[in-house]
Amino acid sequence: MQETPADEPDETGWKTSTAQMAGLSRLARAGVWALVVSGPVLGTLAFLSSSAPAQGADKPVAAATPASPVGPAGFAELFVAAYLQAGQGTERDLAPYYSGSVALAVKPGTRTATQSTVIASREVQPGYWSVTVAAEVTAHDDKGKSKRLGVQYFRVGIQATGPAGAGGTEQGATAGYAATSLPAQVAAPTALKPGGLAYETDRGSSSADPSVETARGFLAAYLTGTTELDRYTSPGTRLQPISPAPYAAVKVTGVQDDSSGSGQQKVPADGTVLHQLVQVDATDQAGSPVSLSYALTLRSRAGRWEVASVDDAPAIRASSPPSAAPHATTPSPDAATASPSPSPSNS
Repeated sequence: MQETPADEPDETGWKTSTAQMAGLSRLARAGVWALVVSGPVLGTLAFLSSSAPAQGADKPVAAATPASPVGPAGFAELFVAAYLQAGQGTERDLAPYYSGSVALAVKPGTRTATQSTVIASREVQPGYWSVTVAAEVTAHDDKGKSKRLGVQYFRVGIQATGPAGAGGTEQGATAGYAATSLPAQVAAPTALKPGGLAYETDRGSSSADPSVETARGFLAAYLTGTTELDRYTSPGTRLQPISPAPYAAVKVTGVQDDSSGSGQQKVPADGTVLHQLVQVDATDQAGSPVSLSYALTLRSRAGRWEVASVDDAPAIRASSPPSAAPHATTPSPDAATASPSPSPSNS
């Protein structure tokens, strides 16, 4: 009988010996234990890699809040008013604003600020402001007579504490202000000539022009309240007359617009827009005339002009900035003699 080799394959695949099967079982058990042992380590690495920030991602940066000039400006305005009023013997009135030692030679009340306003404020350093105040100054003599000295300008250095909303640099801190010196009187800002307006056609005040007639009727209703505004406005336009009515009568003295034609006896096609600058003399209840100017936008509809809006400001031509118009001024003698003569010294 012929023997068959043990390693000869049969028709169903390769035969495996018992020793080979035992080796494979040992390898499988070793692989399972390796996975069991390494599982916590792999999980920790996966958690750390998922929670770590991406190397290339930019962290968001909070935008800095710009410091507000409102607080320093108001403080400077009050300081200038107190400074003009103060004099010899009333120097303590300046203590809430300026802590330096001050000796004033002028009589108290020689000058007063009847009106004042801040015209410029600039942060020269974080929390430190330069504020310019315009004051309508009146001089008073020993006999009780007053003389208007006109508008004068004073610049003050103001330090601010507290958050940016108060002009300071410290979030959460209490707002506070202090002047670093007495005010400095400075020159008036340069006078400007405004840029050219967009109203190049003069309509005069003729009632024969439909657009002028619309402006006349609308402004009479707007200022006197004698008729409804709806008669003169476009559908959907929401305008209210001044209440109570400040004037008894309105007279149009001049109209300019931005149309190209010299005559507008005929209303153009629907939807045509016209910008007007209207000059009026309005007479109040006492019979006194007051000159006023109104910028209006008109729109054509159904053969008539209607007011679409009262504009916020007169329209100017494109690329028409204001130009400097300096003018020489001579200080009055009263302004020089009425000025306080302080002798400040910081303590």
